[in-house]
Amino acid sequence: MKAPSPDVPASAPPKATAISVVVPTYRRFDLLNRCVTALRQQDLARDEFEIIVADNDPDPARQAALQALLEARYPPADGLPIVRYVAAAQTRGPAGARNRGWQVARGEIIAFTDDDTIPDASWLRRGRDAMAEDVCAVAGRIVMPLSATPTDYERDASRLSDAEFATANCFVRRAHLQTIGGFDERFTAAWREDSDLQFSLLESGFHCGSAPDAVVVHPIRPAGWGVSLSQQRKICYDALLYKKHRDLYRSRIRRRPPWLYYVTAALLMVALVATIAGEPRVALLAAIAWAVLTLRFFRRRLRGNRRTLRDIAELWVTSVAIPPVAVFWRLVGAVRYRVLFL
Repeated sequence: MKAPSPDVPASAPPKATAISVVVPTYRRFDLLNRCVTALRQQDLARDEFEIIVADNDPDPARQAALQALLEARYPPADGLPIVRYVAAAQTRGPAGARNRGWQVARGEIIAFTDDDTIPDASWLRRGRDAMAEDVCAVAGRIVMPLSATPTDYERDASRLSDAEFATANCFVRRAHLQTIGGFDERFTAAWREDSDLQFSLLESGFHCGSAPDAVVVHPIRPAGWGVSLSQQRKICYDALLYKKHRDLYRSRIRRRPPWLYYVTAALLMVALVATIAGEPRVALLAAIAWAVLTLRFFRRRLRGNRRTLRDIAELWVTSVAIPPVAVFWRLVGAVRYRVLFL
């Protein structure tokens, strides 16, 4: 696990508060402003919490601009900062930004959310109240509104609301973060770093609970055509999570390898190789089997989703491409992290 930056204090400053909210951000001021506005409307007393914006932008000019914007929009009140800014330019991804945030925090409890969420007015109070003495962390409830006919991307993104533990809405005691070293900064994308934190706490003998009344709304952001393909590259972080927490990964994330992907990709490869080798019968049989599995995958993804011509075309193209692309990134993760990961 990457060590904390030497220029960030590892212990809390002398003046403490009850809760510190850490919000990682990267060039999304409109969303960040919406989130911070909701945080300022919490029903706790003003001196009971602080808001820390951890900026992951490596550009010094952009850092200065965001800091100036925050200071101008949220000036100190009654001697207390409404929003504290911390640069996390030496890190990549929200895991490192969250580390920089909690390392400078004054709170005994660290609340994590994302810059594109809208916390309920009672979020902090209910999360705090759920932190019983025997728990080191609790996960709140994430609400992701869906239309009656969502796209495949929207339905897939909404699965975050079913996550057991997600940094879009969780509360962790600062002392326990120090014990496990915080987030593993090798998770440089917003993927599996929250499961890694949870698993590290559990494997250290700590107890994690839930706070279903601590709610954040997480609107699904628009995405471009074929976004499901670019998202496959995140799978390589599953390999890292599997290497670190093999048993918990199999019991809580994925019980068995995605054999359908492997078989579909293998059939496609056999069909191509057989065609090149001049074996038309083998190529035809492999192509038919590949087409059957691909059609089955396509129909499963189509079920319950929006069915405009554009959506159907996107689903078909990505259904053809996802199995080999997913297998490729799983192999990349296995090689990168030196683990037998299927």
